[in-house]
Amino acid sequence: MTASPPTIDLPLRYHTPATWATLALAEPHALLGDHAHLERKAATNALELVSRWPAGEASPDAWVSILAAVARDETIHLHAVSRLLAARGGGMPRVHRNPYASALHGLVRRGQGTRELLDRLLISALIEARSCERFELLAASGLDAELCAFFDSLRGSEQGHYKVFLHLAEMVVAGEERDRRWSELLDAEAGIIAAQAAGPRMHSGVGDG
Repeated sequence: MTASPPTIDLPLRYHTPATWATLALAEPHALLGDHAHLERKAATNALELVSRWPAGEASPDAWVSILAAVARDETIHLHAVSRLLAARGGGMPRVHRNPYASALHGLVRRGQGTRELLDRLLISALIEARSCERFELLAASGLDAELCAFFDSLRGSEQGHYKVFLHLAEMVVAGEERDRRWSELLDAEAGIIAAQAAGPRMHSGVGDG
């Protein structure tokens, strides 16, 4: 199964087949419910990072302002997807699991100070980049005009967030060390996303088909 790279320039090393969108949209309520939880978790992640500005950063104002803006965007998205889900007769599930994100966060070098922070920022960038790619596929699917327009309206924001997290990572560790770790995580993410089970989730796979 092959696929063309997305039209938005992303560094991802696995390109999701267009058939993924068909599988994901087969259960729109489940997909939107998953998406709502992802937006909630993205907002929480940004707020958790607010107080972790890098050592040597005399004034954390820029760091805090950037992450607060990301959290605001994600909260706006959560509101939008929750309203859309409710308008379609669905509701946000109480329980949510994301094996893709869990596997990525398992790569964080916990307890290693700057390295841990670098990993958290780079993984946040990866998740935003993957979501941007998935939004583009959903928008291009033509399977549901309302959802196509909705996801198309979000992908530019996800691309911007991906770049923001890379910028913050550069503030933590610049140059070759950051680039080397970014490359390692890009490789790891490609394997993790390709191994995901199929289903109506934003970060699902395509199964064995």
